[in-house]
Amino acid sequence: MANLVEIENVSKAFGETVAVKSAGFSLAKGEFLTIVGPSGCGKTTLLRMIAGFETPSAGHIRLGGAPVDRVPAYKRSIGMVFQRLALFPHMTAAENVAYPLKMRRFDPAVIKGRVEEYLELVKLDGYGARLPHELSGGQQQRVAIARALSFSPDLLLLDEPLSALDRKLREEMQLEFRRIQQELGVTTINVTHDQREALVMSDKIVVMNDGVIQQTDRSEALYRAPGTRFVAGFIGVTSMFPGRVIAADADGVRVAAGEAELTARASGEVLSPGAEVECAIRAEQIRLGGGGNLDSRLSGIVEQRIFEGDRVVYAIRVPALGDALISAFDHDPETNREYAESEEVPIGWNRRDLFVFPRAS
Repeated sequence: MANLVEIENVSKAFGETVAVKSAGFSLAKGEFLTIVGPSGCGKTTLLRMIAGFETPSAGHIRLGGAPVDRVPAYKRSIGMVFQRLALFPHMTAAENVAYPLKMRRFDPAVIKGRVEEYLELVKLDGYGARLPHELSGGQQQRVAIARALSFSPDLLLLDEPLSALDRKLREEMQLEFRRIQQELGVTTINVTHDQREALVMSDKIVVMNDGVIQQTDRSEALYRAPGTRFVAGFIGVTSMFPGRVIAADADGVRVAAGEAELTARASGEVLSPGAEVECAIRAEQIRLGGGGNLDSRLSGIVEQRIFEGDRVVYAIRVPALGDALISAFDHDPETNREYAESEEVPIGWNRRDLFVFPRAS
């Protein structure tokens, strides 16, 4: 599959501040990529360079194989949905969708049919005569999507368009964005700080921190095999505790952590005996009660129990790990035994679920 987007060693500096440092990735035609990271990590600056609103300080951006580093935004075949939507309040939904078609001098005879087609695509047929203030937040989102897609852009850019919605509506719109993207096959780049949104919507994820791309991978691969300590901690609910390497080979790593000796999955890093490391375990991989065939078994004390409806979240203090605080999920609280605060609880996990990363100096 040919790459529609190619980002090659792109950097952006604002005075002494470097917002993006040597970023690089590629995106095939028809794929959905999300750039995710904490506030201030550089993800929006990178998106604005792709859109043409900012010029790279270094590096190159290619769309469809052609360099666009100096091509103005209005000459790029890009549709965009903003965080604040930017719908024209005095225009109806249909007029908002028609606006980019008129600006691109589409045949007036074509515009009416296009507007109806895209309002139907976003499930707003019959709402074309309504003004934005007469629509719900989710309906306004749909108008913004239809407007961005109405002229059939080569690339769709999403700048945190769901961040202002409540959780239920946001989750519904995540699925709606994905449905529309797959139905049209439009290449899409989304920017968000919401890790769930990134996992739900994307074929591929770019994780950024401090202006640097930490990892680029398919969604499932990135979740199951984080490449850095930052990625492991940012994607998913992950507990960290310090350790020291006893031995490491192609089969795995043996680590001393507090008073415990643990086994972990093989790391991509070269880890020598005696190296200081960070151990990482995801909350859903911890087994409560000590049952089953587990590679590591410990005992902890429940410090906090939080009922979230579909699951119970436990914060467990583990003396053998130097009093490390471990988060664990119980996704079946009606069936499994419940543990009270201050109660002792057996915990365990398998070697493949424990990650080990070099400790930052």
